[in-house]
Amino acid sequence: NLSLLVKIAKFAELPWDVIFGADLFRHYKPDPETYLGVCKFLGLRPEQVMLGAAHNYDLRAASSLGLRTAFIARSTEYGPGQTTDLRAEQRWDVIATDLIDLAEKLGT
Repeated sequence: NLSLLVKIAKFAELPWDVIFGADLFRHYKPDPETYLGVCKFLGLRPEQVMLGAAHNYDLRAASSLGLRTAFIARSTEYGPGQTTDLRAEQRWDVIATDLIDLAEKLGT
């Protein structure tokens, strides 16, 4: 829900320029239109865009379309008994422990 994401970002005072949600494109991951819609909206080629995600299936889909990828670990997203997406399952472009680590690795 894009509305909820915007509210959370404002409450947390996150300095993002834009938030994309699958509902904007009326396609849902891993449908290619979800990822390519972001590229089209920004006027960028897929290789100029990076998807940061905690789900390996998301990153596989984005990578297959030429997007750069960043795995961001969220080991308790589904609670303490989580058994999936505990680690990067491939060599993604960046592997980060959280958003701050990702920003540091990207040099921002």
